[in-house]
Amino acid sequence: MADRLKKVQKALIKKDFTGIECTEVRNCIRLEGEMDNWTDIVKAGRAAAKFGYKGVLNDISLKGFTEPAIRAPKISDHSLEGTTPDVMIIGGGVIGCSIARELTRYQLNVLLVDKESDVAMQASSRNDGMIHPGIASHPGTLRGEMNVRGNEMYTQICDELSIPFERWSNLILYSEHFFGFASRFVFARRQRLLGVEGHRVNLKKLHEIEPNITDKAIGAFEFPSSGVLSPYKLTVAFAENAVENGAKVSLDTIVTGMDVEQGKITAVHTNRGTVRPKAVINAAGTFCDKIAQMADDRFFTIHPRKGHLAILDKKQGPLVQRSMGLIGLSQAFSDTKGGGVMRTIDGNVLVGPDAFEQPYREDFSTKRENIDKMLDKHLPLIKGFSKADVITYFAGVRAATYEEEFIIEGSERVQNLIHAAGIQSPGLASAPAIAEEITKITIDRLSKVMDVHKNDKFNPRRRVTPVMAKLSLEEKQAAIEKNPDYGIVVCRCEGISRGEIIDAINSPIPATSIDAIKRRIRPGMGRCQGGFCMPLITGIICEQTGMKPSEVTKSGEGSQLLFEKDGVNVNA
Repeated sequence: MADRLKKVQKALIKKDFTGIECTEVRNCIRLEGEMDNWTDIVKAGRAAAKFGYKGVLNDISLKGFTEPAIRAPKISDHSLEGTTPDVMIIGGGVIGCSIARELTRYQLNVLLVDKESDVAMQASSRNDGMIHPGIASHPGTLRGEMNVRGNEMYTQICDELSIPFERWSNLILYSEHFFGFASRFVFARRQRLLGVEGHRVNLKKLHEIEPNITDKAIGAFEFPSSGVLSPYKLTVAFAENAVENGAKVSLDTIVTGMDVEQGKITAVHTNRGTVRPKAVINAAGTFCDKIAQMADDRFFTIHPRKGHLAILDKKQGPLVQRSMGLIGLSQAFSDTKGGGVMRTIDGNVLVGPDAFEQPYREDFSTKRENIDKMLDKHLPLIKGFSKADVITYFAGVRAATYEEEFIIEGSERVQNLIHAAGIQSPGLASAPAIAEEITKITIDRLSKVMDVHKNDKFNPRRRVTPVMAKLSLEEKQAAIEKNPDYGIVVCRCEGISRGEIIDAINSPIPATSIDAIKRRIRPGMGRCQGGFCMPLITGIICEQTGMKPSEVTKSGEGSQLLFEKDGVNVNA
C-alpha cells in the first residue's frame, strides 16, 4: 500500500502538481490541497485513477471557487412522512426510471424521488438520443458490457413502450489513409471482444449511402446496430409504465440526509418527510457522490463534463440518414469522441456534442464560442448545412468518475445501499442492462430481509394515446370523431393537437409545465420554438388543473411565465 501511494505522489510531482496531499482511505486514494486551475484538478484525479485503487476521492479545492448550493425545491410538507417503501430510488433520469420499471416485475413497494418537477430534466433530456453500438467502449469494462447488452434490448423495449426507434447505423468517418488502415485493427479487436457488428466503407460506397458528405471524409467504418430515439420520451415512458405497474413517483423531492445505524440506512430525510426504506438505490447522476457521502459510503468522485448540442431545422433532415462523426486516430482511444451530426428520430438534425470539464454540476448555460466552434467543426461535413439552419441549442452535464467507468454494485459498507453511479455516455444505450443488473443486486439484498415474489400482473406495455402527426387521414378522422379535441391544432410547427396536450397533462406522470408537455409530445420544438403555441398551452394547463396563469411555469419552480400585479395577470 505504501509503495502504491508513493507511486501516486511521484506521478503528480512529474506532472508538476505540487502541494497535493495523498492519503489512503478504505482502499481509495484521497487527494487534498488547492489548485488554481480546474483542468489541473481533473488531470490530477485522472492520474491518481491509474493505480488500481477502488476509487479516487478528489478533494482538491479550486482557489477562489465555492461550489454553488444544489438547486432545491422550495416546497416543504409531510407527504412522505413515515412511508416505508421496499425500495427507494433516488434520481428520476433514464437510469432511475428504467430501474423503477424493472423492479415492478416483482411484488415490491417502489418509490422514486427526484428533486426536479418532472423526470428527465437533467442529462436524460440533454443528450443526442443515440443508442451507441458499443464500439467506442473499451473491452473488459462495464461501460462496454452494458452498452452492448442494452443496445440489443431496445428493439423489444421500444415496442413495449411505444417509443419510436430506428437503427439507422453509425458512421465513424476518417480523413487520413493512415487512420483508415490503423483503426481497422483497433475496431476489429473491439468487434471481436465486444460482439459488435461493423464493416469498413470505401469512398465510393460512402457517397452512395450518404451522398451529401463532403470531401472532408475519405472513408468510414459503419456499425449497423446503432440506433436513435428520443431520450426524454423514453425516460417518461419508463416512469409511466413503472407507475402503471404500481410504482410511486414523488417529484420536487430532494434528499437532504440519511441515518445510518450498524451499517444500514434506517431513514432518508427529504423536504417532504422522512422515508424508511428497506433498500436505497443511488441513481442521482451528477450528485451520486453526494448521496454516497450521506450514507458514509463515498468511494468515488463525480467530475462534471459539459457538452453543447445544436438542433437544425427539419428541412435539413433529409440531408443525412445516419449518425456520423469525423475522428482521428487519437480519438479512437479517448473517452469522448468529439461529436458529429445525426438525424434525430423526429426529423431534425442534431450537431455535437463537444465536451469540456467544469466544476458546476447544474450549469446548463451555453457559450457562443463553444457553439461556434462546434458548428465550424461539424457543419462542413454535409453539403447544404449552414449556421442559419440552427433553431436552438442547449447543454448537458455528464456524470463522469475519474476511472471513466460505470459503478453498478451493492455497497461494501452499507447493507441496503446500491449504486448506479458514474453513468455517463453511453448511459442511455446501457440503461436497460443497468436496470437489470441493479434489480438483481437489489432483489438479492432484499431477499435477506423479506420474501420477494414475481409480479404476475406486470404489464410491460404502456398505455398510449393518439399521435396525430403519425396517423393516416382515416385514422385521424376516427380519432377526431371520438374526441373533437384531436382536431384542434395548437402547435402548427409540429402538428400537435389540443387533445394530445390534454392527454399529457392527465398522464400517469402528469405534465403541468410547458417543458414537461414539450418533452412528451413536442409542442414548441419547431422553427418558432413555442412563439405561437405557448400561450395556448398555458391556457390548457390552467383549464385542466385549476392553476392560475401566474402559477404555470416553463420548467418547474422559479420559471413562471406570468406574474400578478394588483390581482391582474401581466407579462413578466
